Amino acid sequence: MGKFGSENFHGIHAIVYALFDGEERLNRTAMRRQVELCLGSGADGMAALGLATEVAKLTEAERRTVMDWVAEDTRARVPLAFTIFGASVAEQIAQIRHAESVGADWVILQPPSAGTYGAAEYIRFFGRVAEATDLPVAIQNAPAFFGRGLTADEIRDLVSQHPNIQLVKGEGPVVDIAGLISRTERRVPVFNGRGGLELIDNFRIGCRGMILAPDCIDYAVRAYAAFSAGDEGGAEAQYRAMLPPAVFVMQGIENLICYGKRLFGARAGIPIHDRAPALRPDKIGLEMVQRFAAQLGPLTAE
Repeated sequence: MGKFGSENFHGIHAIVYALFDGEERLNRTAMRRQVELCLGSGADGMAALGLATEVAKLTEAERRTVMDWVAEDTRARVPLAFTIFGASVAEQIAQIRHAESVGADWVILQPPSAGTYGAAEYIRFFGRVAEATDLPVAIQNAPAFFGRGLTADEIRDLVSQHPNIQLVKGEGPVVDIAGLISRTERRVPVFNGRGGLELIDNFRIGCRGMILAPDCIDYAVRAYAAFSAGDEGGAEAQYRAMLPPAVFVMQGIENLICYGKRLFGARAGIPIHDRAPALRPDKIGLEMVQRFAAQLGPLTAE
């Protein structure tokens, strides 16, 4: 088990891309470099195996390998989270057991990918998985991406029944996240994502932090540091710099994987290869990647 408790979960957490070689195999060297760049940029936490990590394209063995690598490279310097992907309670619990064994500090439960059911079924599912671990648990509530999710009132009921469900990972507009925070009476810390869109307003409404892919992670870290220091003008300046590329890559998950990953690669000096099936980049998109990479500058482990 990890060394950090949920009181340490705040700020900008980086969720890694799955980086492949030319044969579509996970690239150990590139994955290590990605973690080094995120931590060198000042990320407050690391995460893996969410939508940005293309978790649905990874085999169960590869998901465990990613856990091993990210834990090894993070070296308990910041809180570490793994999103738990699986179609059954047993599969998700098996993934949690591996996360525990490598020192995860918390886990984020996704709804099972099979079928679409009512809220009561998801509440029972999440509850059974949460009861199998002593780690702090977050629920990823992203109906826009998954096609299913829970309302704020349903989340409130879920966390009241299961004390170790201590956080919510939202994926929604600020107005929706603000409603969630209000309906849960601020008792459940909320992280948002969405590539950092509406970044500063997420902080203003009380989000505990953001979980973002690493293409603009350095700008997000500086924005959060400025906001935390009371410098909203400085925070807004950092956000303005990252907003056009964030809008470009966050046109959907496949767009994020195609162009967000390439933006990260261009800034980090890492060649990017796709694992099929994948959205393939076109000439206009690649030109935009290069222009945004030049505007943002190199991503370095300072």
